Amino acid sequence: MMKYLMSTNMLRQPLRLGLLGLLGLTLPSCAAVAQTSPATTASASGSNPIIKQKYTADPAALVHNGTVYLYAGHDEAPAPQQAYVMHEWLVFSSKDMVSWQEHPSPLNVKAFAWARDDAWASQVVERDGKFYWYAAVEHGSIPGKAIGVAVADNPLGPFKDARGSALITNNMTTDVKIGWDDIDPTVFIEKNGQAYLYWGNSQCYYAKLKANMTELDGPIQKVTLPNFTEAPWVHKRGDWYYLSYASGFPEKIVYAMSRSIEGPWEYKGILNELAGNSNTNHQAIIDFKGKSYFIYHNGGINTDGGSFRRSVCIDDLYYNKDGTMKRVVMTSEGVKPVK
Repeated sequence: MMKYLMSTNMLRQPLRLGLLGLLGLTLPSCAAVAQTSPATTASASGSNPIIKQKYTADPAALVHNGTVYLYAGHDEAPAPQQAYVMHEWLVFSSKDMVSWQEHPSPLNVKAFAWARDDAWASQVVERDGKFYWYAAVEHGSIPGKAIGVAVADNPLGPFKDARGSALITNNMTTDVKIGWDDIDPTVFIEKNGQAYLYWGNSQCYYAKLKANMTELDGPIQKVTLPNFTEAPWVHKRGDWYYLSYASGFPEKIVYAMSRSIEGPWEYKGILNELAGNSNTNHQAIIDFKGKSYFIYHNGGINTDGGSFRRSVCIDDLYYNKDGTMKRVVMTSEGVKPVK
């Protein structure tokens, strides 16, 4: 999520349904829908956005035992407030990429006693039967954003703080003189068991993780990428490693490729264009049952969707014969059920 310190009146205002206003009609807001939805409501919309009962942002996905677990931030800012209001993360599951079951919130910022607020972008990975949740929050005593780690015995949680302290704090990365460069964590585990943590805003960083997944295993390294803003995501297909990230502002998703998880990375261009009326974009890329998927957010829920009330979407992802990725076509129809 983009966190430049700018006046909110510099951000684009959410689109409004002017015609409804002229006709004297209104639609219920997503907040109202969410209040009346039970905690385990199933969503089978088969269209984008995929979750319509709540605002969801900054998606990450985990494939485990034939099920996709979708983890998302929860935009809670009441309209017309133009600010990020996020206190908890949400989780949904699906066996076909179309019917999504909502589960009780597995993690709240309050789980990190050392954190102040801001449930920003995150990712969950599995290792040796444990599930580790890397999340960006505002630190309570060290100025700036920080990355914490929570752990659970199953992908639905509940998750608890795995360290009792932050894994990454803003005073550990001093080359960029901002307080929000330690956000948007993503983790990739090599076949040999070596885990890597990537993260950043304005500057992309990475570091090795120890086998316990809760400690750094060596120094923090910097990654040189053109027009890097935030939201790194690392995945592998065949012999190629892919590092996708948000670029510019408003944000597009671009990507680079390498034969090594540590680079060097070769820039390949745009993967996903501007996400409608959301200034930010944030992606997850997975393979599931023989197909590849691009998961992102936009501001597509009427009537108050926008940069601070975002919604997760999914579209198909395709590769060229040389391993490069084809530009993602964002659709309102979404993906078809996969068996």
